[in-house]
Amino acid sequence: MTETTQRSNAAGRQDGAPSQGGKGAPGTRGSTAIADTVVAKIAGMAAREIPEVHNLGGGMTRAFGAVRQRVPGGGSGVTQGVKVEVGERQAAVDLDLVVEYGAAIADTAADVRTNVVNAVERMTGLEVVEVNIAVDDVHLPDEEEDESEQQQEGRRVA
Repeated sequence: MTETTQRSNAAGRQDGAPSQGGKGAPGTRGSTAIADTVVAKIAGMAAREIPEVHNLGGGMTRAFGAVRQRVPGGGSGVTQGVKVEVGERQAAVDLDLVVEYGAAIADTAADVRTNVVNAVERMTGLEVVEVNIAVDDVHLPDEEEDESEQQQEGRRVA
């Protein structure tokens, strides 16, 4: 559950209480816009915190992400497999996951959903209306060797 606290300003009033002159507390003057990429990064990091999540993104997304990471200035790939829609007060998140073999997919999806909702709401103050999860693949333990061999072969050619 998201924990919310009210902060006191220097005069001891709660945020949102009218200040002298009726203009409102300084913290309530103006607006804050949160970019889609910010929410996508938060959601991607929160999803990766779940141990049963091997990676984010489908096969092609991961392939493009691997190429992008090798190009200088190509980015870190934190938002790989993450799509978001951000409004003024709400956000929706779509995730493409690769789950470790043996993990209960429904439980893993529920854990990811809870962690993403908590992280995004806590850090941004936006209400997360939905987190849609698509499990695109299952990572098998013997795939580790295949992936490292392919990377080694790619380095020899380069």
